Amino acid sequence: MQDAPAAPKRSRAKRAPPDAAAPPPLESVLAKTVITSLEDAKAEDIVGIDLMGRTTLADVMIVATGRSSTHVGAIADKVVKACRDAGFKPPRIEGQPVNDWVLIDAGDAIVHIFRPEIRQFYNLEKLWSADRPAEPRALSH
Repeated sequence: MQDAPAAPKRSRAKRAPPDAAAPPPLESVLAKTVITSLEDAKAEDIVGIDLMGRTTLADVMIVATGRSSTHVGAIADKVVKACRDAGFKPPRIEGQPVNDWVLIDAGDAIVHIFRPEIRQFYNLEKLWSADRPAEPRALSH
């Protein structure tokens, strides 16, 4: 008697699993590009959060603070330019021209740039801290 062919495995993840040889998300070329541009623009309190295994939105979230709305806007512009100059797909940007909180979607990196009081109010670092559970997965039927 012959065994039935194995059913193909279905992945619920939207992205392929990370390559064993790939660097950790915070050490990727994209993350380093973003962090360097934030430092060059004098962003403050830069925090990187590894999102691998927690969400399919991105591999890393980077949070930073600008001193004023003008500074937040200038930081955001520098990050977008750095991503384009490094050959990455042009990031999508939300929150301009108000510049209280600018969100940059750079694909595998999501960047949040806040004015200090806005960052303190939303406290994303706590929301996405290491003890946050992984995203719930859909149950198979």
